[in-house]
Amino acid sequence: RTFLPNYPIMKSAIIATIIGSAAAFAPAPVAKTTSAVSAFEDELGAQPPLGFFDPFGMLSGDVTQERFDRLRYVEIKHGRICQLAFLGQVVTRGGLHLPGDIDYSGDSFDSFPNGVAALFGPDSIPTAGLVQIVAFIGWLECAFMRDVEGTGNEHVGDFRNGYIDFGWDDFDEEEKLSKRAIELNNGRAAMMGILGLMVHEELGGTLPVVGDM
Repeated sequence: RTFLPNYPIMKSAIIATIIGSAAAFAPAPVAKTTSAVSAFEDELGAQPPLGFFDPFGMLSGDVTQERFDRLRYVEIKHGRICQLAFLGQVVTRGGLHLPGDIDYSGDSFDSFPNGVAALFGPDSIPTAGLVQIVAFIGWLECAFMRDVEGTGNEHVGDFRNGYIDFGWDDFDEEEKLSKRAIELNNGRAAMMGILGLMVHEELGGTLPVVGDM
């Protein structure tokens, strides 16, 4: 298969990702008020070398805790999605694909291009496949990936909802904070990582670990 990139779509996607990733780092430009900095400078994720970092001023002025929690919720969710996306890029470019065919025409999973080319372009997966992907993600959003009140969730982004644990309740408070900080930082790194892969996919060439773009 020959992939001819759809540049207008890709440019829009990359610009949108840049804005979304930068905004997701929510926590202050120099003009930020002292009250906002004082209120959130000790929040999880405000750490060296940047400290309390809000380049778009999304927490400028008299901001409530509810506003901060909303931005943190979005940041965590974006980070989780990008971690899965980056891992998916590495795995498929490493030659690992689902077995069998993707449709009744006999097109195998590994016959389609990797990365964004699998979604856009002349060799992308069939429209019916995209619809199924979107429907599956929507089902996860509505059924699982949400914070259900009254189920004992401890913090923003806690989606256990009373039935998933994996040993979390056995950790002490210090270890819980450490685990949350690790997830937050990994998510931030993944947002930049998947953005970098999207850019290099347009530029072409070869990257370590990932391989040919």
